[in-house]
Amino acid sequence: MTTIATTPLHHGHEPGSARAALSYRDFRILFAGTALSSVGTWMQNFTLPAYVDARTNSAALVGLLMFVQLGPLLLLSIPSGIIADRVDRTRLVIAMQSVMLVMSIVLAALIAAETPLWTVFVAQLTIGIANTVNAPAFSASIPMLVDRRDLAGAVSLNSAMINGSRIMGPALAALLAALGLSIPQLFLVNAGTFLFLIVPLVFVALPQPTGNLPERGWRKLASGINIVRRRRVLARTVGTMFLFSLVCLPYIGLFPSVARLNFGLDAGGPTYKWLYVVWGLGAFLGALAVGTWFSSFDKRRLIPAGLLSFSIALGLFAVLPSVGPAFPVALVLGFVYFMTATALASVLQQNLADHERGAAMPLWFMAFGGTVPIGNLLGGPIMDAIGARWVLGFGAAFAVFLAWWANLGRLAEGDFLHEDDGGEPFRPVNANRLF
Repeated sequence: MTTIATTPLHHGHEPGSARAALSYRDFRILFAGTALSSVGTWMQNFTLPAYVDARTNSAALVGLLMFVQLGPLLLLSIPSGIIADRVDRTRLVIAMQSVMLVMSIVLAALIAAETPLWTVFVAQLTIGIANTVNAPAFSASIPMLVDRRDLAGAVSLNSAMINGSRIMGPALAALLAALGLSIPQLFLVNAGTFLFLIVPLVFVALPQPTGNLPERGWRKLASGINIVRRRRVLARTVGTMFLFSLVCLPYIGLFPSVARLNFGLDAGGPTYKWLYVVWGLGAFLGALAVGTWFSSFDKRRLIPAGLLSFSIALGLFAVLPSVGPAFPVALVLGFVYFMTATALASVLQQNLADHERGAAMPLWFMAFGGTVPIGNLLGGPIMDAIGARWVLGFGAAFAVFLAWWANLGRLAEGDFLHEDDGGEPFRPVNANRLF
């Protein structure tokens, strides 16, 4: 559905805005299905780490759980990207969604039977592998449902949807738990939500890319690396996300342990759940802001401003002595975290040609989702040994360096995708200004 940059858009909305992206029928249908399915996914993602923390009182084991869930993104994303370019993407996504549906049922049965913890980890690993195979095919196709000039709005909506479901999932889990549903029953509810995406995919096919990459055979494994290496803006964007995830974001996967160590909160209690929901609300608003309030801002300037703001918010969250002040700080922390991540994703998508996405997007998943569990594996034992404040404080300090390093305003015109290839018209920026 992507059109040539000089043709008029079919809608009257501001290009690149969320309203513009929603004017595309197929995007709208799959966006709604993904949003509903993601509510169940985040309900499970919220409940399972809290279950492991409550059962073991170990931040290290919570970190290991996050590694088996997200680690496949680091190890298998590139082969998954090759698969996405060689097979029918719609059938592939339906198959992987079905695997995750079945394994959520298996996970419910394992917890109900109180099996050894390693069995839960194996089931979660299987879900993580299926999600990794699913991610490049789905994420490389969704941007092709809108005009390239509306990519920023589509990316913003997708990010907002992820964080909106991050709010709704825990809220729904708390509501269903109050109504008497057990953890295994919550996971069965999640299994049912996969149908919200599987059924629409039967009627709305994902677009297949046109154009070929120069690499052949086993060399295709390096296609994405070559694309990112040749275009400096991609290398800087992916590198920033890699370092941001590794050093600054371990607190996300270890959120129940941070709440227990810093504020004395029980991960199964209402105060912890509300703190997580408030943080998720901030992340939702931050993602939405890129396609609404900040839609006219240059994303290259949003990135360093967001990283500096994140540094301040995470530093405050690390040193707060009580949970009361943590609520407004968590809201701001969530906002600047996902505003920054969404701005990075927007710049990445705008500098990829359609036929490059299947090969290059796996590197984004490796940098974003795949690197976080390594940070969790490293940060969990450190939290157990010396507390959570030092881990968060170091992440806050490192974000200051990233704000300087990720200033894309210092790059030259040749470092971006050329306008003739679908890129945005190049506009010089003052690298010393944030806005």
